[in-house]
Amino acid sequence: MQLATWNINSLTVRLPQVLDWLGAHPVDVLALQELKLSDDKFPVQAFADVGYQAQWHGQKTYNGVALLSRSAATEVVKNIPGFADEQARVLSASIAGVRVIGAYFPNGQAPGSDKFAYKMRWLDALHDWVRSEMAAHPHLVLLGDYNITFDDADVWDPVGLVGSIHCTDEERAQLQRLLDLGLHDALRLFAPAEKSFTWWDYREFAFRRNRGLRIDHILISKALAARARACVIDKTPRKNERPSDHAPVLLTLDAVP
Repeated sequence: MQLATWNINSLTVRLPQVLDWLGAHPVDVLALQELKLSDDKFPVQAFADVGYQAQWHGQKTYNGVALLSRSAATEVVKNIPGFADEQARVLSASIAGVRVIGAYFPNGQAPGSDKFAYKMRWLDALHDWVRSEMAAHPHLVLLGDYNITFDDADVWDPVGLVGSIHCTDEERAQLQRLLDLGLHDALRLFAPAEKSFTWWDYREFAFRRNRGLRIDHILISKALAARARACVIDKTPRKNERPSDHAPVLLTLDAVP
């Protein structure tokens, strides 16, 4: 079983790239973030034509998440239950024996800002909900654009970016709280190379110079960690013409019986 996450930074612009990637990587589940389109504009038929069912939670111009899957999705939930939020950020479903939570974490803008305070409230609510989901679903994966680095190894310039957004102690403490629930960072189960990033700014030739951040993550429960066989970052789509500024992350598991 293969699951992947990709912030595509506008599905309208990059639908052909997503379809091409699925043709080369026919994963069982693909979580997308930053659709940037309203629900009525979602290209459901384009994905059906290549063998994927779709669940989506869109928002005009901003945010938006989707789950594409080869098998049926059940128990679909939009956003975090009990947390009032006008932004389309979370989509969860049970697929092939796995509870899949695809999420687009808030950016936070800057420490001390109103948007940063919202991010902290959102992360608190996510933590509490994921804890309850894990109790009900031992085979659980939380994947998406987290907009947070785990530590300095996820940052191209940890000295220059110390304390900046995505790298604050407060944000990293929230990631640690998720790990403390019993989740595991899938990529680091396989000793990735140094400077393994998932996002690069469009400016100043950042991708060519590998000046990036690892902010797209796949966290998996203990039961799935025992089934994990590989986890990789696919940098190839970042070389496309008009690419997303993020690269997909791909996890391979033994299938859940």
